[in-house]
Amino acid sequence: MPISLPMFDVREKPQMVERAFLIGVYFDRAEADEAESLLVELGELVGTLGIGVVGTACVFVRDRNIRYLTGTGKCTELIEQAKELEADCIVFDNELAPMQQRTWEEESGVTVIDREEVILDIFKMRAQTKEARLQVELARMEYSLPRLARMWSHLDRQRGAAGGGKGGGGAARGEGEQQIEVDRRLARKRIDRVKRELEAVRQNRETQRKQRTDTGIPHAAIVGYTNAGKSSLLNKLAGSEVLAEDKLFATLDPTTRRVQLPDGQPLLMTDTVGFVRNLPHRLVEAFKATLEEAVLADFLIHVLDASAERIYEFYQTTVDVLAELGAGDKPTVVVLNKCDLLFDDPDRLHELKAHFNGAAVFISVHSGEGLDDLVNRLNDLLVDRVAKLRLRIPQSRQDLVALLHREGKILATDYEGNDVLLTAVVPNALRHQFEEFVEMQAEKTRAAGASA
Repeated sequence: MPISLPMFDVREKPQMVERAFLIGVYFDRAEADEAESLLVELGELVGTLGIGVVGTACVFVRDRNIRYLTGTGKCTELIEQAKELEADCIVFDNELAPMQQRTWEEESGVTVIDREEVILDIFKMRAQTKEARLQVELARMEYSLPRLARMWSHLDRQRGAAGGGKGGGGAARGEGEQQIEVDRRLARKRIDRVKRELEAVRQNRETQRKQRTDTGIPHAAIVGYTNAGKSSLLNKLAGSEVLAEDKLFATLDPTTRRVQLPDGQPLLMTDTVGFVRNLPHRLVEAFKATLEEAVLADFLIHVLDASAERIYEFYQTTVDVLAELGAGDKPTVVVLNKCDLLFDDPDRLHELKAHFNGAAVFISVHSGEGLDDLVNRLNDLLVDRVAKLRLRIPQSRQDLVALLHREGKILATDYEGNDVLLTAVVPNALRHQFEEFVEMQAEKTRAAGASA
């Protein structure tokens, strides 16, 4: 039976953790504002797990301490602060080494976790498909492997109860070390198994992507900072019901929907997982299969929350991660959502327009403001991919008529003898299948939609 690696698992043990004390440590005074902002974001992440935040501390440290991260005096001070607030959990915005995590737990007597562990638990809670669950499991196991010693703190109590002095303590400690090695071997085997399963799922997804590519339908990936409104935008444009919550990481599994543009051309749009600042590299790697939707898309729709105070930092975070994935040079439409929240602040709107050189599309998914402008912008990106044709198709080739219904847009239908006369918008990738049936070609413009 595979071992259960130790993780926070707040949803499995909600009675254990209810009150969190958050700590953010920074080492350059110029980064004070950024550290405060990240601590606020950490509070939102912790809140997503249903845990209350009873206090926060943003701490400047001159020199990084290998054992405590902070200095020993500051460690004692922060632990006292957490105890006064009756916190049953300390959460660091910084990445903690396994030794630092153990040291803080020993000193404080409460659970101590870091930003990465919080995000991993949110991901576990949100994952729905087999691929996402495997990706979460892999990231969690790789995070937990060097922390297996946390499972065996009870051996210290065994040593004390043995009453055998140094000899008894040594025997108990040896047993613990042996068991840890057994568990590490089991964990590594399990990691290898999950990697194999994940590779099989990725190959299946690659086959699905190839089938989508073979149809010639263009594909856009919706990317952006978490909670910017990506899922809501997909719902609005496609008339679908993708989960859209006002929570961080509401979407983990990529969801693809079909949208029809004004000129009749279909467009596949995929919602992807949102980004956060300081997203652990392990998660970027683990979720590469999900984020590959952005790499393989024809273009990107980068959604931002126009009302966010640190919108430029959020924009840069997404750009940096996309560059790391190899999607940094994709054609991109920048979309500023929630612009209805800025109607009373024209100066801010003007500043945003200037910052993005007037190229961003301002919308409000909530009110519908600007959605037509966005759809027209997407249409303009793809105008050269379709042609408007007049076709004469024999009744015996209803398969081609069905293909047009599925992959193009039929603007007019008439019948003459045994032939079907069609005016249709045909993707260029499929045009070769209709060449012998062309009677006349109309202009390749999006006027096709207007003449419908």
